[in-house]
Amino acid sequence: MKWVVLAAFFTLAVVGLFSYLRNSRTILTAHLYTAISIYLLLGMQWFAVYSAIDVFSPRSFLFNNATIADRQSELLYFSLVTLSTIGYGDIVPLDGEVRMLAALEGVTGVLYVAITVALLVSAYKERAQE
Repeated sequence: MKWVVLAAFFTLAVVGLFSYLRNSRTILTAHLYTAISIYLLLGMQWFAVYSAIDVFSPRSFLFNNATIADRQSELLYFSLVTLSTIGYGDIVPLDGEVRMLAALEGVTGVLYVAITVALLVSAYKERAQE
């Protein structure tokens, strides 16, 4: 239950911060920090989802390391590697649903970067024209 609540909290934080970023008319250092924070919160959001799945279905992920001391740190690593679309392959989602969620996370990471850069450049362009 705690992972579901945590995922919902991260989702609300991402939505609120992205709304703040989207509505900004000028670019300040705070906006750049906000964009970075949103990206890391997205990774944490997906980590919470994967952790909830791991609690309900422990065999959803294949960890290539023989001894996994801390599954949560491994799932956080998996989330950040998937969000950034690096995908080393040392942790593999096995269930079809989890594989689709991992693919959705990869697409989310790419779209977030593209949309955020477009928003920031657009706001910077408006500021430069004034």
